[in-house]
Amino acid sequence: MAWQPQEEPLRQLAGYLRDSLSGHDRNAQKYATLMLAQAKSSPDINNYLTFLIASRNPPSSLNINQDDFHTVRSSAAIMLKNNVKTFYNSIPTNSLDYIRSSILLGLQDPNLQIRSYAGNVITEIVRQGGILGWPQLLAELLALVGNERGNIGPETQDGAMSALLKICEDNRKALDRDYQGQRPLEHIIPRLLDFTRSPVPRVRASALATLNVFIPHQTQVLLAILDQLLPQLFRLAYDQSDEVRRNVCRSFVHLVDVRPDKVAPHMEGLVDYMVIQQRQTSDEDLALDAAEFWLCVGEHDQLRETLGPYLDKVVPVLLESMVYSDEDVVMLEGGGEDAEEEDRAEDMKPQFAKSKGARTINTSNGYQEVSTSGTNGSSNTASVNYTKLDDDDDLDEGEIEEYDEDGEGGNPEDRWNLRKCSAATLDVLASVFHGPVFEITLPYLMENLRHEEWPRREAAVLALGAVADGCMDVVVPHLPQLVPYLISLLSDPEPVVRQITCWSLGRYSEWAAHLTDPAAKRQFFEPMMEGILTKMLDNNKRVQEAAASAFANLEEKAMAKLTNYCEPIVQQFVKCFQKYKDRNMFILYDCVQTLAEHVGPALATDKLINLLMPALIERWSKVADQSRELFPLLECLSYVANAMDVKFAPFAGPIFTRCITIIHQNLQDYLVAVNNEAMDKPDKDFLVTSLDLLSAIIQALGNDSQRSKELVSTAQPGFFDLLTFCMEDPSNDVRQSSYALLGDCAIYVFEQLQPFLPKIMPVLIRQLDIDRVMDEEAETGFSVVNNACWSSGEISTNHGLEMSVFAEGLYQRLLAILVNPRVPTSVNENAAIALGRLGVGAFRDLAPHLQEFAVPFLAAMEKVGYTDEKAFAFQGFSRVVSTNPQAMEKCLIPFFEAIARYPDGRGHIHSQLLHDLFQKILVLYSTMIPNFDAFLSQLPVQSQQSLRRTYNF
Repeated sequence: MAWQPQEEPLRQLAGYLRDSLSGHDRNAQKYATLMLAQAKSSPDINNYLTFLIASRNPPSSLNINQDDFHTVRSSAAIMLKNNVKTFYNSIPTNSLDYIRSSILLGLQDPNLQIRSYAGNVITEIVRQGGILGWPQLLAELLALVGNERGNIGPETQDGAMSALLKICEDNRKALDRDYQGQRPLEHIIPRLLDFTRSPVPRVRASALATLNVFIPHQTQVLLAILDQLLPQLFRLAYDQSDEVRRNVCRSFVHLVDVRPDKVAPHMEGLVDYMVIQQRQTSDEDLALDAAEFWLCVGEHDQLRETLGPYLDKVVPVLLESMVYSDEDVVMLEGGGEDAEEEDRAEDMKPQFAKSKGARTINTSNGYQEVSTSGTNGSSNTASVNYTKLDDDDDLDEGEIEEYDEDGEGGNPEDRWNLRKCSAATLDVLASVFHGPVFEITLPYLMENLRHEEWPRREAAVLALGAVADGCMDVVVPHLPQLVPYLISLLSDPEPVVRQITCWSLGRYSEWAAHLTDPAAKRQFFEPMMEGILTKMLDNNKRVQEAAASAFANLEEKAMAKLTNYCEPIVQQFVKCFQKYKDRNMFILYDCVQTLAEHVGPALATDKLINLLMPALIERWSKVADQSRELFPLLECLSYVANAMDVKFAPFAGPIFTRCITIIHQNLQDYLVAVNNEAMDKPDKDFLVTSLDLLSAIIQALGNDSQRSKELVSTAQPGFFDLLTFCMEDPSNDVRQSSYALLGDCAIYVFEQLQPFLPKIMPVLIRQLDIDRVMDEEAETGFSVVNNACWSSGEISTNHGLEMSVFAEGLYQRLLAILVNPRVPTSVNENAAIALGRLGVGAFRDLAPHLQEFAVPFLAAMEKVGYTDEKAFAFQGFSRVVSTNPQAMEKCLIPFFEAIARYPDGRGHIHSQLLHDLFQKILVLYSTMIPNFDAFLSQLPVQSQQSLRRTYNF
């Protein structure tokens, strides 16, 4: 007998479900939420929820109207989906059977929202139990969509098709697997193509959307019917449904990436079609999907040139689309002075630590930091951030985030939209076609830059900024007139115009920064810099943000040319620290660190230190240890410490101690969370930024080694105990920063590090196992290996003969890196240098292996610049060669070639030592090789001459 609910529990449950979504009685809502939480322990709770969802009309026992019953069903569906998600494995089998048999009725409901909720539940069941957990589902859904019984209404077909779409999105790979000789997709894909001919518009749209799930991944079943799909796309292109046409546009965007050869022959027709669709201002989503076609083609190496003949059609529609819509104008107009208003929690953007990059061997300190991410001050500011963000939430259609009180509204600049896509496309096309794009854009600029309506004026400034990178050469003759006008627009009464003007000026800051004529710099660069700095104190917070971002961009372009302007710049930054609310502090930190990065020691004057550091320390004292604002603040202090060098010493102690505290607390919280599933794991970015700042402090105090030693020695808990924990952290970013700090300690506080090497070196050697680098994390994984190589080299140089105990294990790991072709070049070079430096003290241990590693070592070193690290590496290698000279028989000529090419820098102590070692090796081989002059004749003449001249042969 089928399960049936009891009247009283059903009535109570319905009341709680209704009240849980009530916004009128908070107490009733709170009580209902509590009772629903308790109800989850009832063995039949999911049956009751399913019964309510599947019932079109309220049972008589409920005494409830239709509107309230809709609320009950909606709440039941959300709760059932969450129960399935959380407790699937503990739901009784008979209950799951009831859910599966009844929930399909929800797909037949006349109400679109209920059909969508039922689809969410079905999707979650498949997500948790897999395709094989409900083997008959796909056939049932296909039968409903295809109206195989002839009595299925359009609402049911729509509900089933929507559920099928969600299942395909979640199970794309599983549907393409072989199950006893059959792949579900082989049956599904042809049916989807049939469904695109359905008389129901929403079914046609969802069927095409489902096909679009598989096109980007080049699913073979779909590619096999591509020649059938293309004619159908052209038929659907003029469908009456906007949603269908939207998915047609998306299909062609996907095909650009996977089968450009299918798109190219139809480019002329596609251009005309996409122009028409983009001008569908009544449906911005459709217009946006059409605009994304230009962006995708413009970024495609094989197709971009095919747009050349049609620029006169494409560019004008892009320019039209860059003007704010009437709705956006109403929302934005008169943004007002909000600088004194506190930021709301929802105004704050998520902050993440930026990767410091891998240590390589290029600078006098033995490394440079290779950035793996742009700064916040890169060319795309908040005012026109081109980046399209993928939705990464876990909400299904019809569900609402409780905290999203503003719905989908909000500021139009906070979402990817037609305007941003059009600006990004204009930027891309300008970078591809250059002059022709500007020729088409120029009349639009002339007409609109001084337009009395601010939206037209603003769009023209946006267009001018968008073409900056690609059309700079042809724009430059116009800049003496354009730049002063843009500077004047910084005083525009409309905040949105001031905002976009900051961004556009930032795009042209490279031109102004590189003017060589002093009069021209005074006329253009200084007013531009002053104007942007002034707007950093605008009374509108979004203008502040745009100006700060533009100034960070200017700093990147001007670099050391800002040295003479440091005082007024720092003075303005300090005023910003006093004025800014929390949100804009993040970009202000970026301005400070970018200045420190590019002017370096110029920031280390007493006057500038006394201006800047009190403002930074005041903010440092206000930010809590758990605040994500710590990430950019710690990173900013790292750059400031490097710039100020030993003059950072008065501030180092408290900052160093707090970093130790943050690291210790984070590690403790992580250990607790690992053993307690109910607790969230702490954010590892606190570790990354704290470790990086400790590195910066130790480097800055390098010439005051006693102070560094005191900080390291007195740290509580123990400094190297914490560092060892971090070196074994699961996060690549944490380990990468840990090994960077380890290398700095080897350089500056080796005396304190040395007693801990028996504990640290085995961890380091394990890290050098490249088989542990996972493919999906290869980039960051190899950056960790890279820093481990670098730090091992620093340790080897300082530990000398005592490295013997670690030599064999370290050698085997470094050799494996050296001979592996999949290892990135920079890591290969760092491994070679580390191996050479190991030979400085452990030359006797490496000598038996010389024949094995000499060839790959010399090959890797050939590409390395001439630094102290290279000198140390060749010193170690030469000592190994001197110990086992016979092992070089097969590669002596390449070694002599390397010696001949090595610069003779005997004025430097490391080069002098290396010169003497090279000299001894040449003398040694001259006694071992008969007719040594004839042997040297195998070298190129220039190399022979260099050896004879430098080493007196």
